[in-house]
Amino acid sequence: MKTKITIVSMAFFLVMSLGFAQKGEPQSIISGKVAIAKYHDRDELDRMQKGQLLELYNERIEVIVNILPNIAFATKPGVTMTTLGIPDTKENRKALEDNIQASKTYFDSTIDFQKRVLPYSDKSNLISAILFYEQTLKSLHTYNEFN
Repeated sequence: MKTKITIVSMAFFLVMSLGFAQKGEPQSIISGKVAIAKYHDRDELDRMQKGQLLELYNERIEVIVNILPNIAFATKPGVTMTTLGIPDTKENRKALEDNIQASKTYFDSTIDFQKRVLPYSDKSNLISAILFYEQTLKSLHTYNEFN
């Protein structure tokens, strides 16, 4: 019985040490949903029900929250600190993790607020906001022209 406990304990510690020894994949600076499936025009949005518009609005907010604060680094996912030449130190990884967590917290609280209050918004204002957000997201395709 002691032998089994010893072997199981050694195997457990071996597995745990391997888990801590692996660094894993570098984390992308832009995480989360970063693309929308389709852009719309006013006529198309006018034909939609308010519930559909609320979903579109929240999807656009998610993309904007995940991309805009980081456009000085990247406009697409997959870019890591290493690919940008930023030292992959413990402090920099922690700063990136904190930034990603702060974005997630902000997005979650914004969506919670939107779900409670946005249904009271005027449909035409909601459509205008969606079109504005989409125009902003379209402009990301030309961002590199400013370099």
